[in-house]
Amino acid sequence: MNVVTSDDSIGILPNHPLSKHFVVIGYRDGAFSTIPRNCFRTWLDEEATVGSFHIGRCSGLGVGSIVKYDGDAQKLVIGKNVAGGLRLKFLLNGQHETRSISMTMFSIYGNGLSNCVMPQYGDTVIHNDVWIGDEAMFLGGSVIENGCVIGARTVVPPNFRSEPYGIYVGSPARLVRFRFPEKVRERLLELAWWDMPLDWIRANNGAFVADLTKDEGRALEVLAELQLAKNNALQKTSTAAA
Repeated sequence: MNVVTSDDSIGILPNHPLSKHFVVIGYRDGAFSTIPRNCFRTWLDEEATVGSFHIGRCSGLGVGSIVKYDGDAQKLVIGKNVAGGLRLKFLLNGQHETRSISMTMFSIYGNGLSNCVMPQYGDTVIHNDVWIGDEAMFLGGSVIENGCVIGARTVVPPNFRSEPYGIYVGSPARLVRFRFPEKVRERLLELAWWDMPLDWIRANNGAFVADLTKDEGRALEVLAELQLAKNNALQKTSTAAA
């Protein structure tokens, strides 16, 4: 299994307090991400030895979560600041051809038997700052955009594409509302705060606890101040590097 994360990773933290239940990946600024143990499984419920998994900083899937690989054609990409609940399921493929007489995979029985080539989903991608409730299920090729909420036990259908900052529930997943007004959502996407280190978030922590739903005008002011703070921090970093 090929596990990839951000370039600022300092590797696995075997003595972290959560390491009994998770593989804990550390980062230079003190952030960490968590992958539940025994997470990567095959259709035989054995440990997957092929496939790729990307996890961003400050992200984690809950205990009992499963990422099912039927081969190495698909990968699961988890962005930054993704909070995953207990017993999530990511079924990356496992399709059967439905356009032929039978959906049986006759080739597994040998003796010269054959079947249609199995269809393949695309990669499953969970972008940044997504909250996933317990026991949600994601089918292959689904893409969840920044800032979404996926309700507990929601079934995200194959090749599904969400809208940023939407709240989705049900089976199949459906949009029930957005977290913020459109202008606030646009500013949040422009800000992309998840690309900043924890020190910057600490310095601007007051903005992160503000209620962005109470007063749209004030919310836009808060985000404009944060954008300025981000621009200044990036400019200082660029000057120091030069």
